[in-house]
Amino acid sequence: MLQPHCVSSREQVVDTMIELTRLSHQHRAIVAGSDSEELHLALRRRGFIRVATPATCRTARGQHTVGLVTEQGAPAAIEAALAGISPFLCTNAAIAVLIDSRESGVCLKIRNRLEQMGFRIEAGVRCQQGLVLSAYRQGFGQMEKAA
Repeated sequence: MLQPHCVSSREQVVDTMIELTRLSHQHRAIVAGSDSEELHLALRRRGFIRVATPATCRTARGQHTVGLVTEQGAPAAIEAALAGISPFLCTNAAIAVLIDSRESGVCLKIRNRLEQMGFRIEAGVRCQQGLVLSAYRQGFGQMEKAA
C-alpha cells in the first residue's frame, strides 16, 4: 500500500515561515541561524531568488523586508542570530523564528528580544520541529529617531 505524500518536518517549517511572513517572490529575505544554508537552499528551490545570509550580503542597509531565523540551540544563539540580521531588516519588516528548544522560558526570552527590536508578535504555530513565531514591525525608524 502506498503512503500518502508526507511533508518532511523541515519542509513544514519552511512552508509555515513563508505563510506567516507573507513572503513573496518580490520580497528580499535574509536568513540566519545554524540551519541558514539549508533554509536558503530550500527557498531558492521554491523560486525565491532574493534571499541572502549575513555572510553573502555586503552591506547592512535595511533593505530586506523578511527575516527568517532557524537556530538549534540555546536562547543566546537565537538572540545572536536576531542581532545579526537586525541591521539588514527594513523599518516595516516581518520576521519568523523557529524555536526548537523545549526549555521553559525560551519563548518568553525570544519574545522579549523581538519586542526590544521593535517587533510585535502576530502568531505562533507549532510544527514538528518546534514553534515558529512570527512578528512584524511598523515604523521602527520613526521610533529610533524619536529616541
